[in-house]
Parts: sequence; C-alpha cells; structure tokens
Amino acid sequence: MTAHIAIYAGSFDPITSGHLDVVKRARGMFDKVIIGIGQNPDKQSLLPCEKRVALAKALVEELVSESPELAPVEVTPYEGLTVDFAKASGAVALIRGIRNVTDLAAETQLAITNRQVANIETVFIVTGEMYAFTSSSLIRQIAALGGDLERLSNLIPPLVIETLQTMQKEDGGPLQSLIQENQMD
Repeated sequence: MTAHIAIYAGSFDPITSGHLDVVKRARGMFDKVIIGIGQNPDKQSLLPCEKRVALAKALVEELVSESPELAPVEVTPYEGLTVDFAKASGAVALIRGIRNVTDLAAETQLAITNRQVANIETVFIVTGEMYAFTSSSLIRQIAALGGDLERLSNLIPPLVIETLQTMQKEDGGPLQSLIQENQMD
C-alpha cells in the first residue's frame, strides 16, 4: 500500500501557531507530513533557513509528542520549485493553510497551476479561527518595530517569541535591516 505523504511548504519566517495548527490537522489526514522550508524569492528572509528549520523541528517534536498516534512529521529545507520537491519526496498532495477568503483566491490559482504543471493535488486546511489574521509578515513587522512580543503569545509559540526578542536586542541585526528597508519604501 502506498503511503499518503503530504508536503506543507512555505518560508515559515517565522513559524506561527497557525502553521502548527495546520500541521496538527494534517496529521490526521495523511500517513506522513513533510514541512518543506523554502526561500521565497519575492521576500527577504528575517531568519536564516537553518534557524527556521531548527525552530520548526523543535516545535514539531512537541506537537508529535502530544499526539504520537497521528502521522509523523519531518522538517526539510528545500530549494527550487515546491512541486519538484513534492515529487522528489513522493508526495501525493500539497497542503495549504487557508486563513480567509483572500488566501483562498490566491491559493486556488496556485493549486490549479500546480495540478496542470505537475499533476499534484492541493488540500486546503482552514486554520483555527483564532489564527485567521495571523501572518509571518505581520509578526516580522511587529518584531522589527520593537513591539511587545509577549502580547502575541496566542499567535506564536514561546520559542519563537524568545528568538525574536533576542533579535530585537541585536544592533545591526536582521530586524534592524528590516526596519531600514521598510522606511525606504
């Protein structure tokens, strides 16, 4: 019998509780879930890929230990097209988290393209309502502008809060670059 493997790909910069909610839901639908951490060429990353992978692995380990009977989760960095990564991983589907109608419109277009180009289906998982307005880019903005990250504890895991708080204290670090970049726009 063929294992039903799904790829949940994204930049996860940083990973949020909404992302983990989607993974949790997907674990009940597939035999294995692979979180593919890639680089979006349209976005400047805040966290280096190695750090995003390390954060995801630590948080997934916690998630899996809470429900060990569900599908295993692997965290893997990748480069290139997501559909190529999915095919190389033996995936039968791509997972996409949906927060709202705006996400649905954009993700539907991408799903149709992926089906046409690579003959791979996309499964949409609607995130929990408490995460409907959470995005990594919003978290990055709040962190870059010196926002109180503790107030986001319902949206991002403690490990991510700690990581971003450490970055807020770094002079000339990636958060400072993000502030300067946004002031120029």
